[in-house]
Amino acid sequence: MTARPVVVEVDGGSRGNPGPAAYGAVLRNAETGAVIAESAQRLGAATNNVAEYSGLVTGLRLAVAHAPGSDVEVRMDSRFVVEQMSGRWKIKHTDMRLLAMQATELAPPGTTYTWVPRERNGHADRLANEALDGTRSGVTTTQTDRDSLIEAVESPDERTAQAPARGWSRGAAATTLILVRHGVTPHTAAKRFSGGLASANPALSDEGRDQVRATAEWLAPLAEKIDAVVASPVRRTAESAQILADVLGRDVEVEPGFAEMEFGVWDGLTFAEVADRDQAGLDAWLGSLDTAPQGGESFRTVEARVLSGLSSVLEAHAGRTVAVLSHVTPIKTLVAHALGAPLGAVFCMELSPASVTVVSFYPDPTAAAGVRGSLRLYNALPPGRDGFDAAASAW
Repeated sequence: MTARPVVVEVDGGSRGNPGPAAYGAVLRNAETGAVIAESAQRLGAATNNVAEYSGLVTGLRLAVAHAPGSDVEVRMDSRFVVEQMSGRWKIKHTDMRLLAMQATELAPPGTTYTWVPRERNGHADRLANEALDGTRSGVTTTQTDRDSLIEAVESPDERTAQAPARGWSRGAAATTLILVRHGVTPHTAAKRFSGGLASANPALSDEGRDQVRATAEWLAPLAEKIDAVVASPVRRTAESAQILADVLGRDVEVEPGFAEMEFGVWDGLTFAEVADRDQAGLDAWLGSLDTAPQGGESFRTVEARVLSGLSSVLEAHAGRTVAVLSHVTPIKTLVAHALGAPLGAVFCMELSPASVTVVSFYPDPTAAAGVRGSLRLYNALPPGRDGFDAAASAW
């Protein structure tokens, strides 16, 4: 994936100031103006400034997730936020100071902030109002055409033309993983925690099967390039893998390391239900890499398991292309690993059901793990689908 300059457009507002508030954020290719991703979210009661800063944080998260390594320009019609983030005005209010700190941590070095008139910020303003009206919520990603998908899989770089070898050796080709998230289940639609093998293990819904089937047909022209289909053993992933394998003409191999995080006593509950029963535990878990729900796993534990699974796949299919059917947490963990990013980067990514993410790994004795990663494509969807249907659901 070649980094390109991007523009983040943000707007936020409150009906009452304070009152019901929401924000809209748009990520664009700076050269073409094409929309890469967008987000709209209602906040509850807040001020205009909190809504604008919240939108800024989300816009920068979109840039981290969908355009890693890119130069970023932020455009807002709030002179207040632009001047503060540019360092020309002091930030006195505690709520704004905390949000500004989050934005600063997310912003790549060299990020610039530009004030624009309101009439030039119409897209973000529309998203914010749609969120306030209850007609939009969550992240929408752009569709990816088939040629772009094939290019991402077939052309990591010139070294992939070398003969594949089993096991790592000097000059070995890249191993490319086509990471596919499972389709939706009743838990996805209800935004319930849905973990791995110890969970209630809901099956795919009819919508979920349709989503995976569309993705499988989208990948069909690559069938001869795909050496294997590897899946988490969890029911919804195994079902998704079988749909894909039937289209590609492959058998399904199982890798337990790619199962979803275990949520323990929270499994099957919504965030609101967990908050009612265990607010202290939820507060400790949110944003933490080392805290686990009772009977569940931490992000660090999942990382160790996922990377062990990755090592097994890289050894068994070195130099080839593998379709991997997995879940939100393992896929985001693999993306962070490929980018050499800290594990905390998983909190800055969104992932749609039945989406396609492509990463390649090269042998590199100078790298800490012995391999170097490359992100080729992230959260791509076949034409005819958008990321709004369930992208806002974490699991």
